Amino acid sequence: MSHSVCDVSPDERLARATAAAPVFPASPAWMAVFSLAMGVFGLLTAEYLPASLLTPMAADLGVSEALAGQAVTVTAVVALFAGLLVPGLTRGLDRRMVLLAFSVLMVASNLLVALSSSMAVLLTMRVLLGIALGGFWSMAAAVAMRLVPAALLPRALSIIFSGIAVGTVVAVPLGSYMGGLYGWRSAFVAAAAVGTITLLFQWFTLPRMAPTRAARLGTIREVLLRPGIAMGMFGCVLAHTGHFALFTYIRPFLESTAGVGTDGLALLLLGFGLANFGGTLLAGWLMQRSLRVTLALMPGLVGIAALALVSLPASVAGLALLVALWGMAFGGVPVAWSNWVARAVPDQAESAGGMVVASVQSSIAAGAAAGGALFSFSGIAGVFIAGGILMLLAAALIALKVKVDVARPGSSSGPAVHL
Repeated sequence: MSHSVCDVSPDERLARATAAAPVFPASPAWMAVFSLAMGVFGLLTAEYLPASLLTPMAADLGVSEALAGQAVTVTAVVALFAGLLVPGLTRGLDRRMVLLAFSVLMVASNLLVALSSSMAVLLTMRVLLGIALGGFWSMAAAVAMRLVPAALLPRALSIIFSGIAVGTVVAVPLGSYMGGLYGWRSAFVAAAAVGTITLLFQWFTLPRMAPTRAARLGTIREVLLRPGIAMGMFGCVLAHTGHFALFTYIRPFLESTAGVGTDGLALLLLGFGLANFGGTLLAGWLMQRSLRVTLALMPGLVGIAALALVSLPASVAGLALLVALWGMAFGGVPVAWSNWVARAVPDQAESAGGMVVASVQSSIAAGAAAGGALFSFSGIAGVFIAGGILMLLAAALIALKVKVDVARPGSSSGPAVHL
């Protein structure tokens, strides 16, 4: 007879979790790790491609730019639910085959979008991308735990999630360039080609990873009921909501405060993206020394940068430094939270990873909506003051309330579990 998590003692839950905790390999499979980074890069590039192609897409398909923009929204919403549902629905399957299936979906989505004859068909194909994005991201940390020893997990996660930073930097310029030369459909053909290369690389590098546990219902609820996990997820939501409230309005802020033109804006955003990539690698180094410091420091630095941007005298050099600091700091946020999941819930890392994906995707919508309301009420300065304060509050909450394990690097037993 099954029991809910509330019906068993803490000692019994600890015993179950410890027994189910993953066994880390003795040697790292770095090529497999790089193949996961390529997967993240391909998925994020495909997700953001429509942002730079709205005008030609809308004109070709005979719809408004607002409707064409839903190509991004649909993917994000589907990714939210896929992150929560896919780990459980595929729990009985070889993880290698599941990851390869996500890459197939990515290639198919991009090719079919390029061939779409109507907006309805295009949006349907973007649903496939959302499934791949949410499922792949939710499983990344759990799969990394089966590819490298425990002491190397932070480094592996920083490599995998550097694909987010690179994809964010590449997507908009790639879309604009390809769309201007060969039409908007060519950008999705190029994304499909990247996806095909990724699929082949993963086919040859990913090892077989048999499922470790049978499928169960109620896993997400069980994980959330573990002391410290719900607070951690709340901290994750706060950190991402504050960032996306700020980032949604970075363009009008830079244009209104310093009179930055189109070329200057492109350079500042390129600097943000490059610093973001560097931040993912820096976070890998910092997490090996203190995960708690990494979790709290990164949003704290974003908050400081936001408040400095709105309070210090405007100059192009100063803006460039603060925007780069912001990009570097936020680059470590998704990496740190994925590592927290792997440490705090090693026996249910996929389900907890899905919760992080859902938190991030919902934070994108919540941050943009809250930023819009503040922008209407108090102007762009109000957005950056409120966003900066929220990031500092998130940093304080994480530092004081979020449980972080203290497993020593190199421990063969894997990360400790907080219950």
